[in-house]
Amino acid sequence: MSGINDFIDSEVKSTDVVVFMKGTPGFPQCGFSGQVVQILDYLGVDYKGVNVLESADLRQGIKDYSNWPTIPQLYVKGEFVGGCDIVREMFQAGELQTFFTEKGVSVKGAA
Repeated sequence: MSGINDFIDSEVKSTDVVVFMKGTPGFPQCGFSGQVVQILDYLGVDYKGVNVLESADLRQGIKDYSNWPTIPQLYVKGEFVGGCDIVREMFQAGELQTFFTEKGVSVKGAA
């Protein structure tokens, strides 16, 4: 299992914004993953999607890694942000845009 953990760790630390999701950004395989993709696309954030459906080890591994039971999971600059509900609430409150800007991630329409 450490191989999966190393893979996750590497993805999280080497990419500014990464979403572990069911499916791909172009073809999300669940509604929650789709919502997170829509929000990130709307904000114009450059991100990478990692499809957890490709591997049962990865699907379980990401839950263990974050100690979070659901997918999708959003990471920004190595920090776990949350799943769909948290991302959606932050977005609706205008906090997600601020969070990205504070982390140095460019957002469409932000200074």
